[in-house]
Amino acid sequence: MSTKRGYYEILGVAKQASKDEIKRAYRSLALKHHPDRVSVDKKKDAEERFKEISEAYAVLSDDHKRSQYDQYGHAGIDSRYSSEDIFRGADFSSIFEDMGFGGSIFGDIFENSGIFGQGGSGRGSSKRPRRGSDLQYDIQITFEDAAFGAEKSIAIPRHEVCSECKGDGAKPGTKKQSCSACNGSGKTTQQHAFGFIVSSVCRKCNGEGKIIKTPCPKCQGSGRITAERKMSIKIPAGVQDGSRLRLSGEGEAGLKGGPRGDLYIVIYVKPHAIFTRYDNDILCEIPISFVQAALGAEIEVPTLENKVRMTVPAGTQSGKIFRLKGKGIIDLYNRARGDEHVRVIVETPINLDSQQKKILVEFAKLSGEDINPLGKSFMDKVKEMFK
Repeated sequence: MSTKRGYYEILGVAKQASKDEIKRAYRSLALKHHPDRVSVDKKKDAEERFKEISEAYAVLSDDHKRSQYDQYGHAGIDSRYSSEDIFRGADFSSIFEDMGFGGSIFGDIFENSGIFGQGGSGRGSSKRPRRGSDLQYDIQITFEDAAFGAEKSIAIPRHEVCSECKGDGAKPGTKKQSCSACNGSGKTTQQHAFGFIVSSVCRKCNGEGKIIKTPCPKCQGSGRITAERKMSIKIPAGVQDGSRLRLSGEGEAGLKGGPRGDLYIVIYVKPHAIFTRYDNDILCEIPISFVQAALGAEIEVPTLENKVRMTVPAGTQSGKIFRLKGKGIIDLYNRARGDEHVRVIVETPINLDSQQKKILVEFAKLSGEDINPLGKSFMDKVKEMFK
């Protein structure tokens, strides 16, 4: 179980808090715990606190990430996003501008302080190779596919390295030029209202240190293009509803020569008309007649592969469960196979003709059964019970 504090608790807001309330809470805490506003001996603790509140804001300010967090907690975030992905798209610039820090300070602080390590979420890391984002693909399969495995063809849109400029971003035959605003360093230095000097990511080149004068016409200078990737994936026997398969290196292309992200296949299993799954066992219900239950019978029972004959002994009661060993689902890890459980349901005969009713009445008399003789109501029987 995760020991991380809850994001709402970290920001001190209610779960129903609006985006504006979340933004105000973060702004107040960021101003209080900014690493450059504390003494040297408290800087490390401030950095940890700053990281914590910034991560909480990055998730709760994004509708999709917030929905995942509300449903699954930290597991829903940690299993789907890298540290870089968590912070991608979060609106920190406007907050820091309001605080007098400058719009690009966020990336610089996060890179230089080492809060997120090398290649973190800040824009100051743009010179370095960056790993591509992970992707998720949801696929729906049949109950039988989950039980026995299957091979499926899928097509996903993803970023690929531009074949024209090989990921450089500049038109082939041209070169990037050194940024005049930062002299190629990727950073600018300025003094802020609080009396300290802060080195920030250069806004003109976004920390690159170079400017593309003539962008590649194919990728418009991004170094990547969107293309459809077709592939065949193998669904292993025994997967459950909600299982995730990880395909390493099949995610988005990286930037600046960085490695690809991964592709996660999330499996959803369609309900079966007959069978219900319990771990590796399956259950089905089979109706039998009153006569079959009383006298015993051999009945035909469906399994995942075919039909088999099963003996119902005389005197079987409704709800009795029988086991067919080895007719369940293969375990995803140890390959052992579960069982099939068959619950028999005795059906009460309806629409009886006079002859059938007569026979049942005779049967009841022979059994000594009181079938509510005429004139004796249910309440009469209740009264007799308490005499």
